[in-house]
Order: sequence, then structure tokens, then C-alpha cells
Amino acid sequence: MTYDKIAELLRSGTADPILKAEIGIKDDALENYKSRIIKAVESFCTIYGKERDLSVFSVGGRSEISGNHTDHNGGRVIAASVNLDVIAVASPNSDDVIRVKSEGFKEDVVDIASCSSPAEENKFHSAALISGIVHAYHARGFKVGGFDAYTTSNVIKGSGLSSSAAFEVLIGKILSYYYNFNNVDTKEIAKSSQYAENIFFGKPCGLMDQMACAAGGLVTIDFSSPSNPDVRSIDFDFAASGLTLCITNTGSSHSDLNDDYAAVPAEMKSVAAFFGKERLCEISADDLDANAVALREKLGDRALMRAYHFFEENERVDRQVACLEAGDTDGFLRLVSESGRSSFCYLQNVWSPHDVTHQATSVALLLSERFLKDRRGASRIQGGGFAGTIEAFITEEDSAAYREMMEKVFGKGSCHVLTVRPAGAVKII
Repeated sequence: MTYDKIAELLRSGTADPILKAEIGIKDDALENYKSRIIKAVESFCTIYGKERDLSVFSVGGRSEISGNHTDHNGGRVIAASVNLDVIAVASPNSDDVIRVKSEGFKEDVVDIASCSSPAEENKFHSAALISGIVHAYHARGFKVGGFDAYTTSNVIKGSGLSSSAAFEVLIGKILSYYYNFNNVDTKEIAKSSQYAENIFFGKPCGLMDQMACAAGGLVTIDFSSPSNPDVRSIDFDFAASGLTLCITNTGSSHSDLNDDYAAVPAEMKSVAAFFGKERLCEISADDLDANAVALREKLGDRALMRAYHFFEENERVDRQVACLEAGDTDGFLRLVSESGRSSFCYLQNVWSPHDVTHQATSVALLLSERFLKDRRGASRIQGGGFAGTIEAFITEEDSAAYREMMEKVFGKGSCHVLTVRPAGAVKII
């Protein structure tokens, strides 16, 4: 589709039903969203030429609702795709080169022929993610080819909403659409994205971020089968329940935290290895009870506490799903609070032990708990933790006061009231 046709489609309102139904854009945000797309199309045309056959893709960020740090050990989670997204304007090329210019960043240029192994100079850069997905697609028997793309994102980096996973899934979706008849399914896109982040980018992570971004909506995922995670949609309308999902970015940096992140799955897996297993899902909490003394002596107290967190969090996810499906929002909120306490006390991923003087997420949770003392709601750490972001479920009538309180401390624009996005990775135009 040409630039002129895309602009006409958006300005005439013809695309409005798709944007509302799939992206979850509300009436009062439609014009801003369409302006983002038009601006991105204009930027693409300036960089790569106007006479191109264009498509517009979108992938939302994700919010982890429950199951903190369990996916990498075969646990269960609840997650939701949210209405902050990465948009890509793309067009195929015949060069066998992928060029991606992301707003505010240098262009990434990846020669498909060079993607046979990780390149040290690309480590921790987005070019590594692109290369890793190309390599994973090759290994899984999918076709790849060149394309040019311009991306723009309002998924806040370092916010715990998985901007990197959204970007990875977006690249996978574009390759699926242009070179695989759009037949690469959600799980394969997510697994290829995780592979790229683990092996080529150099960051250890589970599969939840990519799976939630790719699937869309509110989902529960069981990762006990690593090759075939069980993904199930949850039919629950947060808006109808009177609750809003608020994300507060505390402004604390995720830089230099890779060791903290890596220690969580590593310590959990060390407990599993004590029993001759690879992941905690292969043992039980009873095994911990029976061997607590030996585990403490061999692996230390934190590893044991993190393992207990895994089993309690798994059980909580099952109860939360049951509450949501039964419409028991108060029961659900109690369990969100339990999850938050477990993450703080036992998983210990709210602040970094390497920098005890900076605990912005702890302050945010303290303020949220004080705010909710006599109100309906709950709060907990968001995503990988150690810095960045917290989430809170706040009633609609309290959301403005909560946002005002948080932004007084963490700055204007730090608190976002989000909606659950129905669609995952999708071509919208």
C-alpha cells in the first residue's frame, strides 16, 4: 500500500474499527495513534523512498500480572498485552539485508548471510536481536529475506513492559508475513525471539515476555513443556470490574543489573540440580521441606527462598486464574498483594544487593501500600525487578489521585494508566 493510500485510510476513519478492536485504542486516543502511524510512514519514506509497497505492523508491550520469575524454571504465569506498542512501517527488499531505523537510534543494518553465529560487537545491541531471529528462523526451517523498516515505540524502555521483547516479536512477525505467508505461529515467533535475546543479545530471560507480546490479551501460560508452552486466554474485563492497571516508572536504571537477573534463574536451577533435575518444575515443595538443611548448607539461604517462592507463586497463579474466571476481583487483588510480598521478601528482586542506597521501586511500593491502606486495590513489582517499574491495580475513581501522588515523587509522565490490548503481533495496514 502506498503512502497516499495509508494516509487516506487513516484520515477517513476507515481503519478506526481495526485500531479499536485489535489494538484497543479508545476514542479519545484515536487521533494521536493515527498521527503516530502517519509520522512513521513519512519517516520511512524520507529514509527509504516513497515509491514502496508499505505495510504497518504493531506489537504491544506486556505487563506481568503474576508468576514473577517462574517462567525460566517451567512455572506458570498470568500476563497481559498492553496498549503501549511498537509500530513498524516496513517494505520487503531484494538485497538479503534487513535495515531497521528506530526513532531516536542509529539504523541497524544486518546482512542475512552474516547471521550464522553471534557477533561480539553486536552484543547488547538491537542488531543482535535481528540477527538472532534470522538465525532461529533458519534453524526452525522458516524462510527469511530482506526488508526495510522504520519503527517508533511508546513502550517505555526500562519500564518492565518488555520493549525489547516487543521489538523482537515485531521482527519475527514481519519475516512471517513477507516470507512465510504469515504462517509462523505465535509460539514459534516467541521462541525465536527468546533465542535471539539469550544467545545473540546476551541477556538470560524466560519465554514469558515474548509469549505475552506475541499472543495478546490476558493469558495464562504454563511453561512446564519448554518446546510447547500451554497458552490459554482468560476471559476477564478489567474495565468492567472497575479496576485500572497503573504502571509507574520510577526512573531507576536497569544498567549493570544483568548479574542480578541472571542469578535468579541460576539459583533456582541450582536447587533443581541438587535433585538431579534441570528445572524446579521437575521437583516439588515437599522435596524442599525434606532437604532444607542440606540445601541451605550447599547453596545458601537465598537460593532456598527463591525456590520456595517459585512453588508458592505457581499455586497463586492457579488461584488467581480461578478468581478472574469467577469474577472474584477481591480475591484476585488479595493474591496480587501476596505475590508482591513474596517477590519482596523471598524472591528478593525489588532492589539490587549491589546498590542498597538506591531503592526507588521500594519507595514506590511503600507509597502505593500507604495509598491503598483504606482503598480497594493492590500493588507489586513489575517484570524482572531490581529497578524500573511497579504495577498497581487501582479503582477508576482513585486512579487520578494515585497518579498525581506518584508523579509528585517520580516526575510528570511517570505513571501510566493502561488498558489490556486484545491482539498480539499483528499487521494493521
